[in-house]
Amino acid sequence: MTNRRPSTNGVREAAARIAGAVTITSLLPLDWEGRRIWIKPECLQQSGAFKLRGATNRLRRLDEAARVRGVVAFSSGNHAQGIAVAAQRMGITATIVMPADAPGVKVEATRAAGAEIIFFDRATESREEIGARLAAERGATLVPSFDDVDVIEGQGTIGVEIEEQLGGPPPLVIIPCGGGGLSGGIALALPDSDILIAEPEGWDDMTRSLALGHIVPVEQPAPPTRCDALQTTLVSPLTFGALHEAGARGVAVSEAEVAAAMAFAFRHLRIVAEPGGAVALAALLAGKAGEVPDGSVVVVSGGNIDPHLFAEILTGSGQ
Repeated sequence: MTNRRPSTNGVREAAARIAGAVTITSLLPLDWEGRRIWIKPECLQQSGAFKLRGATNRLRRLDEAARVRGVVAFSSGNHAQGIAVAAQRMGITATIVMPADAPGVKVEATRAAGAEIIFFDRATESREEIGARLAAERGATLVPSFDDVDVIEGQGTIGVEIEEQLGGPPPLVIIPCGGGGLSGGIALALPDSDILIAEPEGWDDMTRSLALGHIVPVEQPAPPTRCDALQTTLVSPLTFGALHEAGARGVAVSEAEVAAAMAFAFRHLRIVAEPGGAVALAALLAGKAGEVPDGSVVVVSGGNIDPHLFAEILTGSGQ
């Protein structure tokens, strides 16, 4: 098991495994510069983000003994909610390690789904170390947010849906990227599509890693960002490998470009996108995606945002 790598077949098996447990999100049409672009709104997924896919796939692969011992995860919110919801449905105890500055709306939703929450300080503590210690103490299964084959393959089921909905692979998919579980999974699902990832400026370690051909961390000190879901300081060999082998490339977007994309999504697509969920759309709107062929797909990956912050962004007072 230790040498397993995510695969195209694994993604397709995951799609069958989680069928009925997640929402098949529609493709929304967007006419952009004379072309028809499709928006995949995973902000409309149950729990408000794509993370339920990977969480469900991972937990459904646990044996009965592991289910009894429970699971531990670490997350700023979307993976936390995905694990909490999937665990609650399956009668599994879930403990989530969350940063103390995680958005309140994500904390409340995770707690409402029955998970125990343990807070930590992003600046002084390691969520990975805390999660590993808790899992060891409790005999629980640690479920990383992206450095896990089953999680990656579960997230990639978005790509399976896209191909089924379009009747074939799109020429290009633009995808938000934090740790790369979503984009790596979609790259495996759609090997005939070009893959472009989008990250916040200063947190574009996957973009730089792909350009260099090897993994590099986020350069410190990293700037503040509203994209809490994408604050991964070092990506995984599993996700980097999937994207590197797919020939993926990346771009970075500014906080202002993200805010503009969120406002655009609300006004023109009638969807709520959180900052991290809007970076791919920001890349398109800001002209950073380069040539975007007709029929390309942009993933909006999540919509869990504090209502007050969202109002500020929509009115321009928070920019």
